[in-house]
Amino acid sequence: MPQDRERPDACPGAVDVHRAADGGLARVRVPGGTLSAARFDAVRTAALELGDGWIELTSRANLQIRGLAPGAEHELGVRLREAGLLPSRTHERVRNIVAAPLEDNQALVDEVDRALCRVPELSELPGRFLVTVGAAVAGLGGDVGLVGDALLLAGRDTGLRVADPVAAVVRAARLFQRLRGPAWRLSEVDGGVREITAALGVAGPPALDIAVTPVAPGPVGDRVVAGVPLGRLDARLLAGTPVRVTPWRSLVLPAGADTSGLFTDPASPWHGVSACTGRPGCAKSLADVRADAARWIGAPHDGPVHWSGCARRCGRPAGDVVEFVATGHGYEEIR
Repeated sequence: MPQDRERPDACPGAVDVHRAADGGLARVRVPGGTLSAARFDAVRTAALELGDGWIELTSRANLQIRGLAPGAEHELGVRLREAGLLPSRTHERVRNIVAAPLEDNQALVDEVDRALCRVPELSELPGRFLVTVGAAVAGLGGDVGLVGDALLLAGRDTGLRVADPVAAVVRAARLFQRLRGPAWRLSEVDGGVREITAALGVAGPPALDIAVTPVAPGPVGDRVVAGVPLGRLDARLLAGTPVRVTPWRSLVLPAGADTSGLFTDPASPWHGVSACTGRPGCAKSLADVRADAARWIGAPHDGPVHWSGCARRCGRPAGDVVEFVATGHGYEEIR
């Protein structure tokens, strides 16, 4: 287990914010990524009136508001609660459920979310705990995952097939909480997958091809997938529009939505390029990675590229990624 797992998990929440160099950083969990127009407008308005006017999309399909003044998180919490985006004050940091964004799975996600929030002990789960729902996100390494009736653990097909997926996720989460010690992820618990698998039932042979299947920008039936350059959305955009946030820093929108400031062409030079916050927002960053990435845009690249301001490499997407990591004397390219 990494040594830093001995310290408490400090993932930011919507109320328990992280004090960054540019002010308070709030992370709004959006289980399944789906937001009605009213709820998305609540987030947009909060970013404009309380934050720096931008919304960050994370690799877990959550939203972040930066630049909060001291104490502004209290007003943010009131607004989110009134919009229905903060249903549990005790469990809000552990409501991490990523779903395949083109599948009809939001009702299942909502059931899982409510069930997890009903168990008091699960409020103590680490903020890194992750549930995945759907085949397209199965390879994101969730602690617990669902693909149909298959229950995944630590991103692997255990061979378990379950009749009640919601109850199985809750039971697996409770077992992880009891086993984990200082670990933040199930993959860090020696023998954890084996013990939980044995407790949940008789496993058959694994049969699923676990993978990540990103959605590409462009039209999909009566929807359109719109990429957000470097995952940073101008909060003035998309007023009155329902959205579904994807873990690839894009948005699924109704066909015909105004996509100004976004990109819907998979050939766009912005497609597949991500970056951490960098300077000046992050005190640990060694470079203004977003500015450097923007200057680099247009250079040939094959596959996803991620820019990081330091060796922590925050926000790195899952899978094979070419990385540019700031060293203080330029960037190291890691393949």
